[in-house]
Amino acid sequence: MTSSIACPQCGQPVDLQARLCAHCGVDLVLAALVAEREIYPVHSHTDIAVTPEVLVPRLGEYLVEEGHLAPADLERGLQFQKERAQAGFPLLLGQALRELGLIKADVLDQAITEQILQLHVALKKSNEELEARIRKRTSELEHALEKLGELNQLKANFIANVSHELRTPLTHLKGYLNLLAIEQLGALSELQKKAVRVMTEAETRLEGLIEGLIQFSLFSNGQLTLNLEPTDIGEALQVTLEQALARARSAGILMEIAIERDLCSVSCDKEKITWVVSHLLDNALKFTPAGGTVKLDVSQSNNFVKITVSDTGIGIPVERMAEIFELFHQLDSSPTRRYSGTGMGLALSQQILMLHGSTMTVESKVGKGSQFTFMLTHAVSATQD
Repeated sequence: MTSSIACPQCGQPVDLQARLCAHCGVDLVLAALVAEREIYPVHSHTDIAVTPEVLVPRLGEYLVEEGHLAPADLERGLQFQKERAQAGFPLLLGQALRELGLIKADVLDQAITEQILQLHVALKKSNEELEARIRKRTSELEHALEKLGELNQLKANFIANVSHELRTPLTHLKGYLNLLAIEQLGALSELQKKAVRVMTEAETRLEGLIEGLIQFSLFSNGQLTLNLEPTDIGEALQVTLEQALARARSAGILMEIAIERDLCSVSCDKEKITWVVSHLLDNALKFTPAGGTVKLDVSQSNNFVKITVSDTGIGIPVERMAEIFELFHQLDSSPTRRYSGTGMGLALSQQILMLHGSTMTVESKVGKGSQFTFMLTHAVSATQD
């Protein structure tokens, strides 16, 4: 009887009645065994040697179905196999049937060969179907990823356009608020002065949010680049510190500034590093209650300048420390959250520092406060070889 089952060695159809392949001469039992072991490694957990029969899970049923063995003889073989196993001499079913003289060796070999070949074909077909499903799923995921990239690009473009459009009216607001604050447009009552201070603080806050959106759009489009130049970090932070001091006084928070004298210049993008420090101070003031303390410490540290912003605020749980650097993520994301913000600041600050070859480290304790630290390298002198 000729079968459509292929030889594991040469791939040609084989005669299931033959032990050897008529095309390549390979022993079909051994070839099938090798093929199956490559697809499905067999691990023996008994003292039974690994033979082709190990790969046939339903040999007894098959022998009965094909008329090679009576059901009663199969029961005898299974019982004998069980007794030998209990006696500490395990046997395969085929060996048990042979010892009992219930089946001939050539019939058993033929049955095992056919079963293994069928198993090989089934496994091959299953693998092909699995590979097809994987290819389909991979294609779907690639398509979804492409769509997600397009949506992210649209989002980044929208944020960039809106942010730049907001800058123009905000500049006008800021200019007139400054004129009002210095009473260039007329004398103000104490109540009016207080209102102008509140509006100025709100404008500063809005300006920081818009700048954060612009930085995010640059980062999303791969355009977040640096303009490195030698920078006097103490001088660069003056405006930022004046704004932070004003906010601290308004909130009833003590602010301490410790900038070491005669600091070496650092190599950095002044605008972006100023933005990072501004954001850290803003966060420190936001999460520190009235009566608390916020401190900026800038000091020399070997070939670096170390910048540390610390506070006595609410602190961060240890198990949630890594979350603070996730984009658009806030520890309190509930609709009734107490503290406002976009969840971009720390994520973008970390990206900016990484472009500088630095990184931000955090130490915090719930109810005690937090400390954020990063370092900037010294600028190389223009006269240095």
